[in-house]
Amino acid sequence: MDVQPWVWAVTIGAIVVMLAIDFFGHARKAHAPSLREAGLWSLAYVVIALVFGVLVWLGWGQDYGVQYFSGYITEKSLSVDNLFVFVLIFGSFRVPREYQQKVLLIGIIIALVLRAAFIFVGAAAINEFTAVFYLFGAFLLYTAVSQLRHTDEEDTGENVAVRVARRLFPTTGDFVGDKLVHKQQGRWHATPMLVVIIAIGGADVLFAVDSIPAIFGLTQEPFLVFAANAFSLLGLLQLYFLIDGLLDRLVYLHYGLAAILAFIGAKLVIHALHTNELPFINGGRPWETIPEPDTIVSLSVIVGILAITTVASLTVGQRSRN
Repeated sequence: MDVQPWVWAVTIGAIVVMLAIDFFGHARKAHAPSLREAGLWSLAYVVIALVFGVLVWLGWGQDYGVQYFSGYITEKSLSVDNLFVFVLIFGSFRVPREYQQKVLLIGIIIALVLRAAFIFVGAAAINEFTAVFYLFGAFLLYTAVSQLRHTDEEDTGENVAVRVARRLFPTTGDFVGDKLVHKQQGRWHATPMLVVIIAIGGADVLFAVDSIPAIFGLTQEPFLVFAANAFSLLGLLQLYFLIDGLLDRLVYLHYGLAAILAFIGAKLVIHALHTNELPFINGGRPWETIPEPDTIVSLSVIVGILAITTVASLTVGQRSRN
């Protein structure tokens, strides 16, 4: 995929502009957005992501377009799962609803930076050592099993980064508006807002480790990997306030994500076998006995699993809870 530097520049510039709109238009003034505001902005970001995918399709062809849409849908579904963790973190620290926008936006920026770093490291590793697909595939299969053990009671607030921060910096007893630091009795203190952001940042590291191998299983084009990740994160701020009341109803979401990650993990292992260079596997020769799912099949499987999971959660899952 031939992507000119100006295309990269325009894409990154558009993402920066959208982040600026989020900050100056939403997060700068502390408030809890209405359902209408969250819904309209969530729809706007989805439309932008879809338009970008159409441009990829028209500019580079159907195969790359389908790769982008597969990656975007997968990353978006993983982002929805991440919202469960954000809910737990906010609940753990009792973050007032009107301050949650700022925390989420900073978390999104941290996630973008981390994922960009992981993407370019991963792309370089793939170019130098194709057997990295075995590692990515094995990790995703492990992650799929971990998703099956997922519980809402997991403690995500007091991670290692948060505990270190509390030891290093004196912390105010309560929030001081949306300030990150506050001078108290002549001494600077970190506020719970800063500690929450550290918690979100720590969670973002784990999310990046999960999501980057997943999308590399669908496309190895760094531009598509970066764009799908970026557009899946943009709008997450508004999506949180739109569906936070529905999150507890998606009772089977983690099963669907486990199935998607297992499918992509298996696809990565099959791809690794097709490009095999390891001497202890098939004598160092490619092993192409098992056919590798193409991009259309991958997209169909991902969409199908998400549809089944959502419908089952909102029907069978709700009846079983009542």
